[in-house]
Amino acid sequence: MNNWFNISYSSDKYQYTMGKSFYDCGMKDKIATFNLFFRQAPDNNNWAVVSGIQEGLEMIAGLGSEDISFFEKFLPGDGYREYREYLSKMHFTGKVFAAREGEIIFPREPVMTIQGPLIEAQVLETPLLCIMNHQMAVGTKASRVARATSKPVSEFGSRRAHGPWASVYGGKAAYIAGCVNSSNIITAVKFGFESSGTMAHSYVTSFGCSPNGEYEAFVNYIRTHRNESITLLIDTFDTLRCGLKNAIRAFRNEGIDDGYAPGYSIRLDSGDLTYLSNKCRETLDKAGMKNCKIFATNGLDEYIISELERQGAKIDCYGVGDAIATSKHNPCFGNVYKLVQLDEEPILKRTEDKVKLINPGFQITYRITVDNAFKADVTCIRGDETEKRILAGEKFSIRDEYDETKVTSFDKDSYVSRPIQVPAMDNGEIIMRQPTLKERRDFYFDNLSRLSPSQKRLINPHYYKVDISDQLYDLKMGIINRLIKEINEM
Repeated sequence: MNNWFNISYSSDKYQYTMGKSFYDCGMKDKIATFNLFFRQAPDNNNWAVVSGIQEGLEMIAGLGSEDISFFEKFLPGDGYREYREYLSKMHFTGKVFAAREGEIIFPREPVMTIQGPLIEAQVLETPLLCIMNHQMAVGTKASRVARATSKPVSEFGSRRAHGPWASVYGGKAAYIAGCVNSSNIITAVKFGFESSGTMAHSYVTSFGCSPNGEYEAFVNYIRTHRNESITLLIDTFDTLRCGLKNAIRAFRNEGIDDGYAPGYSIRLDSGDLTYLSNKCRETLDKAGMKNCKIFATNGLDEYIISELERQGAKIDCYGVGDAIATSKHNPCFGNVYKLVQLDEEPILKRTEDKVKLINPGFQITYRITVDNAFKADVTCIRGDETEKRILAGEKFSIRDEYDETKVTSFDKDSYVSRPIQVPAMDNGEIIMRQPTLKERRDFYFDNLSRLSPSQKRLINPHYYKVDISDQLYDLKMGIINRLIKEINEM
């Protein structure tokens, strides 16, 4: 392929130098199980929105599409000759289990589980984290922004995104997580929804740097976009004394009124948005333009929008840019990729930082629903006693990992369960159905509706119950106790 931007190889060199050791030590055929998960959600929330699975699977499927000359560029020398040959023929032959896009997921639950020959699975770490961390950061932030209001929110962040790839797939993640559309035309075309946009200040000033020029800009825009939704940007010179007056005059003279079916609006992009929107609403209503919407932009995020709503701003819809496109307050999402099992041996990482302690073994998470409301998630070792009870609809109990006095029980036939991680690849082939983007968005909203209002608060949310099975807890503590014993004996 010799494509220097084949994202399957957008990796760190150490993934491949570790692979050389695995190869030379005869470990390449050991079956590794890796979990991709996060330890803490952004903004002190305790959940995130899954996006990026489709691109992650496509990346994995693209492994093995480079010839040997590619590997010679970064693994030169005779010592790498045999290993380079192996890499040039290597493709992923394992399995992937993944959450669906639009899923709401909690800390330490596997977002994806990769299971396959050690080198094949290891080298996926960097590109997979790159994809998943970006889209889950943007999607989770978009969810927060969209939940700050009942009004429509558009994603307008392409110019602030960290590159064209990020702008396209960030728009996708934002749409899944609640934005009504994106300004990015590739996102809209690729994923099948309408892009949105208004006009720039440069459009207004190109007709002359004067009030009359502004009016001419508005008139010409209306004439060239008749039978479309029309939005006029009114703050280029003076919002109330100039822009609003010119917009009303242009609408009237061009026959745009409350009977205009495609819809019409003005846009505010600066100043005191509460004051200006109230004044604009008052003036528009007096002019008989009660159906004219007020669209607001200008460095918005969930906190500013919440405050505008609290203040009673007369804003009908919002456009949000860099706060979503870069997940501005928390630009680095915390997904990690950890080895949890090698062949049949469960593995964990234990360090001085307790937060970095991971769950070992080949896992699956079940979401427990009672009366259509999410009540708890429990992560099990696949095939353990708790999983068997859940699948049979029998009574089971889960205890808080850090407080044994906190026990929750679910009686027989009192709940519905579903697995979070579902088969996504088998023998290196993608088997997960990829629903339309609207279906993924609908799935997200269905999930969101099953959380309680307190769990959806932007500030100080109530934490949803997330636990592990007794069998996983016992396995984890058994490994930790053995490690401590062996370390003390050194």
